[in-house]
Amino acid sequence: MTAQLPIATEVTPIVLKFHPVITMTDEQLFDFCQLNKDFRIERKANGEIVIMSPTGSETEERNFDLIGQLWFWTKQDGTGVGFGSSGGFTLPNGAVRSPDAAWIKKTAWEAIPAELRKKFAPICPEFVVELRSESDSLQDLQDKMLEYINNGVLLGWLIDRKERKIYIYRPNTEVEELDNPSTLTGEDILSGFVLDLSSIW
Repeated sequence: MTAQLPIATEVTPIVLKFHPVITMTDEQLFDFCQLNKDFRIERKANGEIVIMSPTGSETEERNFDLIGQLWFWTKQDGTGVGFGSSGGFTLPNGAVRSPDAAWIKKTAWEAIPAELRKKFAPICPEFVVELRSESDSLQDLQDKMLEYINNGVLLGWLIDRKERKIYIYRPNTEVEELDNPSTLTGEDILSGFVLDLSSIW
């Protein structure tokens, strides 16, 4: 009789409530994240701290491929800078989020004082990607994508490997849903960028 491996189920992140007892400043949040590097930590707009376990090896391998494709295009294009999942951004609503991949115009990035760029830069990327792992809640990721759009993201991709679906987010537009596409294009935001999904699925 062969052993059955456990099936991954959705994992609910730990949410810590501090307000009104404690108000964690941006500096304190950054230091808190540095002390707990084994976790992915974000802050909601209401001040709640969200602590997520690291993703599984397979999801991280797919994310590495995604970032590699974005990196290659970014270097060739030269108009912007790219980020991986460890980079955090302070959005206009006060939330601190770390998308799996992001891109910002170079002019907008360089306009931020150098000291602020070293921590959770106060900027919303033009482009973000979230890659759903086996244990991620789809609803939580969809809520996060809407938050990105409401704070200034111009193009967002939610890649649901579990169901082989893509959700495309744009301002003032209904979410577009694609079933098992082979590629995605960066449209006018990342002109010329084409993501090959064959190694992501």
